Amino acid sequence: MTTPDVLLTADAEGVRTLTLNRPEAYNSLTVELKERLLAELRAAADDADVRAIVLTGAGKAFCAGQDLKEHVGLLQANDPAPLHTVSDHYNPIVKAIVDMPKPVIAAVNGTAAGAGAAFAYASDLRIAAESSSFLMAFANVGLGPDSGASWTLQRLIGLGRAAELMLLARTVDSAEAQRIGLVGEVVPDEELAARAQTVAAKLAAGPTVAYSKIKHVLAISAQSSLDEALAAEDEAQTALGATADHTEAVEAFVGKRKPNFQGK
Repeated sequence: MTTPDVLLTADAEGVRTLTLNRPEAYNSLTVELKERLLAELRAAADDADVRAIVLTGAGKAFCAGQDLKEHVGLLQANDPAPLHTVSDHYNPIVKAIVDMPKPVIAAVNGTAAGAGAAFAYASDLRIAAESSSFLMAFANVGLGPDSGASWTLQRLIGLGRAAELMLLARTVDSAEAQRIGLVGEVVPDEELAARAQTVAAKLAAGPTVAYSKIKHVLAISAQSSLDEALAAEDEAQTALGATADHTEAVEAFVGKRKPNFQGK
């Protein structure tokens, strides 16, 4: 019997969709899945034909976080792998998402817990199904946050709320997630995939080189002085002003037509 692929990829209209595909285990993260996800994120970053990315899960969950069955089995076998998964897998995955030179949309279907929730927090946009929920479950298993959650979550919802969700390991439903700014949009479950593709396709047709600079400047400005932020904006704007996309946008505006961006 053929073993199902743990990660599915699909391309359409410049959008690459990465689907975590262990639905029977709520897309929990095995070593195999973590390695595949990291490889596919890096491949998407290097592929000029990919202009936006959607990250989602198969079945009823986005991602339940670490596969604890595999984890405990390795611990009981005195395998050192679980002690290195943060440095070998989770940190590189989050860096690949945050540093992606094109927009990343998390289409959150069902449960997003632990590292799975952190992957959504690291994405540029989050669109959630009505049935979705978020859980920082690390404290429940005697662990602290990883996968960048300590950095991303408080930037989305503030230090106080981030501490509450991590210390109490409290589940946040989609309505609360939207209210506190954890997600930007909530849609009916059956509309999630189509909505994520629509948003991603719009971004893919846009000035992706500018999107990359926008992400870069926001990351710098989140932890810098005003002078440093101004300098980063100046550098980015100077570079973008010399791009073909900027020239095309100005000519399209003057000519009263829709611009045709090439990401150059």
